[in-house]
Amino acid sequence: MKQETSIKLFESKKVRTHWDEKNEKWYFSIIDVVEILTESPRPRKYWNALKTKLKAEGSELSHKLGQLKMQAEDGKMRETDVADTETLLRIIQSIPSPKAEPFKQWLAKVGYERMKEISDPEQSIDRARDNWQKLGRSEKWIQQRMTGQETRNKLTDYWKDAGIKEKNEFALLTNIIHQEWTGLTVKKHKDLKGLKTQNLRDHMSEAELIFTALAELSTRQIAETEQAKGLQENAKASKKGGAVAKNARKELESKTGKSVVTGENFLPISKENKIIDND
Repeated sequence: MKQETSIKLFESKKVRTHWDEKNEKWYFSIIDVVEILTESPRPRKYWNALKTKLKAEGSELSHKLGQLKMQAEDGKMRETDVADTETLLRIIQSIPSPKAEPFKQWLAKVGYERMKEISDPEQSIDRARDNWQKLGRSEKWIQQRMTGQETRNKLTDYWKDAGIKEKNEFALLTNIIHQEWTGLTVKKHKDLKGLKTQNLRDHMSEAELIFTALAELSTRQIAETEQAKGLQENAKASKKGGAVAKNARKELESKTGKSVVTGENFLPISKENKIIDND
């Protein structure tokens, strides 16, 4: 079953989702929804109690629940209870919350937008732009982020055609490029920025986005020129592509005296100047 993992925002709160392409269904993390509706500090405990109550009442909902691996707070992929839209609506009816009706409307909107995206892929680009605007990103940053994503997509398309199939292989090649141009692994770069489960690219500076795009553009063009096939040949091309951006980075840094790779991020700051990890 081919699935597309993504994060949806409801009133700036994250809801982990999976799109089942074969059955054309959204699956939502129930824990995330429970947390939003109840504002409970222990949503997992609340959901377990509700699940037990529904089962005791003879509800058939328990038979319609599923489990999927989704990224947890610690960054690891863990099994979590999920429900499709129909089942989730029935669960919401069992949770007294003033947010229930707005959330139902949000669910309907998510479904409608997905159908429009399938018929018109440009819709997904517009929604991404809208989400970044809501998170306070500048138009200049958004444009660079979207340009970089297009460059990234062209590279991954080449990798797919060149025989790269496994998720860990994509991650390995990405890390080679990143480490070559930044001098840091993806994980070390996230640590530098104080990130946990957040997307690194969503917290890059404009310069970091530009050099990432340069590294990935160079990698694709080198791989195409060398007609790289398979993991080993594409790993070599990735290192060469990353080196192009590394040399450009060093040249810029020698002229400005400023480091391109930075610990700056877009995490909210509280009044006490402490990072709030809720991005």
